[in-house]
Amino acid sequence: MTIGIGAITCLLPQRRVAVAELPELSRLGSKEREFLETSGVRTVGVFEDGDVGSLAGRACRKLLEEYGGNPDVMIMVGPRAPDVLIGSDVCKAQAHGDVKGAFAFAVDGLGCAGSSAAWALARDLLIADPSRESVLITFASLPTGEFRIRYPVTVIGDGAYAMTIVRGGRPVLRAHRQETDGTFHDLFYVDYKSSPMPEWREECRSRDRYSFELAMHSRVRLSALVDGVLNDAGITKADVSATLMQNVTESAFQFYEQTVELPIHRFCRAHLADAGHLGAMDVVLNLQRVVSLGGLSRGGFVLVLNNSPVAAWIVTLWEI
Repeated sequence: MTIGIGAITCLLPQRRVAVAELPELSRLGSKEREFLETSGVRTVGVFEDGDVGSLAGRACRKLLEEYGGNPDVMIMVGPRAPDVLIGSDVCKAQAHGDVKGAFAFAVDGLGCAGSSAAWALARDLLIADPSRESVLITFASLPTGEFRIRYPVTVIGDGAYAMTIVRGGRPVLRAHRQETDGTFHDLFYVDYKSSPMPEWREECRSRDRYSFELAMHSRVRLSALVDGVLNDAGITKADVSATLMQNVTESAFQFYEQTVELPIHRFCRAHLADAGHLGAMDVVLNLQRVVSLGGLSRGGFVLVLNNSPVAAWIVTLWEI
């Protein structure tokens, strides 16, 4: 029995705000403005209201209403900032999504790479217990505070998704590898204890370490992971129909195209320009669109790269 995707639902706001009209633009320096001009982000989607728990719940409710099913397990990928301390965002999403009977928990601390880790964990949970049939995964993207411009990384947009991993689903999860490096755990931070939430702003402790040291680690790690995943599946790069990654900046696309020697699918650039960076939702949105609109044939392979400044690196191979 193979294990793959049952269904995917992505929620994106109808409202788009041009990057040039973001309110924090007036507080940026010349280097930050130059970064924005070359980022590849033109607009970001903005929800009028909602928090991570309720938005993730909306995505779950919509998926279950459209596709049905009764998930055995529910996994929420940890948001940039929790709605509450001590409480449970995943249980809030479970309540708002009317996900009855599932055991709900969160996968946290992996940043953008969280969705890739979650679908591999979902596969393992189904393998471990034959009585389980379906695992629901969800996530909501919102900025940490009022700032959407995350220099020197990207520009944050709003969104939410829900997806199921099921027995017999397609695309089939064919191969998966992942690594973390704890030495980068505090490269980015938010000083939330000494300032009110509207003033929260993500800070990079060392831009040189982000731009050079982490980049070099990513080049080596992702190259090795790609080779390992393709070897596990018994295929070569020539057999890959599409390569996807998270939508961060135009320069990131160019960097990873050179790193893995494969072209990044055009949908990734289109989503970056239109919606901005959606955190752990990026690869799910890209995968959904490529599978449904990419013109790929059954049996084709989609390679998904994912990484974050935590640092975590993950590569997954899906078969259509």
